[in-house]
Amino acid sequence: MGDGTAVRLEPHEIALLGEGPRAAVTVAVVELYLRGLVEAGLPGTVRAGVADAVEAERQPSALAAAVHTCLRVPASPGALVKDPEIRLAVALTRVPLAEAGLLRYPLLGPTRAARRHVRGLRHEHPLPASRQGLTDSERLLLVALHGEAALRLLVPRFALRAGLVRRAEVGRATLLKNAPRGTNGGGGAFLSCGGGGGGE
Repeated sequence: MGDGTAVRLEPHEIALLGEGPRAAVTVAVVELYLRGLVEAGLPGTVRAGVADAVEAERQPSALAAAVHTCLRVPASPGALVKDPEIRLAVALTRVPLAEAGLLRYPLLGPTRAARRHVRGLRHEHPLPASRQGLTDSERLLLVALHGEAALRLLVPRFALRAGLVRRAEVGRATLLKNAPRGTNGGGGAFLSCGGGGGGE
């Protein structure tokens, strides 16, 4: 496959190449949310939604399916990223990317061609001024490419309540000075798919 640029990438794969496992899991959570399969739980958590019994017209990605399985109990985004079953799903997602020449051995970081491809996709699909008129597929691609900025524009209420983005530091900034920072935030309860506790 050479440099891998001819490979058609799914949004969670683009996020994995662009920003790593946490971004890929965030895209999987948003995919499930757009399908009505998950919703925000207690502040900073995600839980399985009421639409679980509804047959989707298209199967979710393998990573999204693994995330959904782990949401038998509400979990924070940070706990999802650390869950062994989801880590395995991320590892399996990396295999075809490595075979396509988009990840280099042994550390499985993105190759120069992969970074160039993701930059090109960002250029081709800039963040719009509004979420109006976008399909769910377009929203998912934009989240994969633009991370927190896209989450704040396209699914703001869900992203904030689910802990996918950090709260704005307004007013009592000194209380938030030591708050955890990251591309996709995270907080709230720390439950693991395997039933054990997790932490962030």
